[in-house]
Amino acid sequence: MIAMETGVISVRYARALLKSATELNIEKQVYQEMTTLVQSFIKVPELRFTIDNPMLAKDKKKSLLVTACGGGVTPLTERFIQLVLSEDRESNIHFMAASYTTLYRKQYNITRGRLITAVPVTPLIEKKMRQKVESRTNGTVEFQTEVNPEIIGGYILEYDTYRLDASIQNQLRTILAQLCK
Repeated sequence: MIAMETGVISVRYARALLKSATELNIEKQVYQEMTTLVQSFIKVPELRFTIDNPMLAKDKKKSLLVTACGGGVTPLTERFIQLVLSEDRESNIHFMAASYTTLYRKQYNITRGRLITAVPVTPLIEKKMRQKVESRTNGTVEFQTEVNPEIIGGYILEYDTYRLDASIQNQLRTILAQLCK
């Protein structure tokens, strides 16, 4: 029951934030702030425990959350954080930020994509891969590139639920599986 309430509450707050940001024409800025906040919670797991600490004063929590959003946030984000704190909902703020990013991506047809290669790719190759995904999704793609030498060569392309593994590592596994039959 608590998990369901958390999801419902988070989405309600996120929808209200997106509606306000859209009316003020700053939804992209707020999106960047919420994306940074989500990443802060991922990269610094102690942040969640600190924000959930009832002994920490609300002004300290606000300052910490503003910093976790990247500092120098929009007045709307600052008011949003203040509202969340005043309603004692700070334990849900990372879910609210994640919900905002999901709603924003859906509203603007943004797909997240990932390209994994054995060696760094040139900006031209990255651009071509992004364009390939954008033509298939008919939207914008937020592209992340990763280098993983373990795949030996080739690439792995992921977006939405699609995954194309054209890596040498995968090809070798396939050959090995056929030989071991």
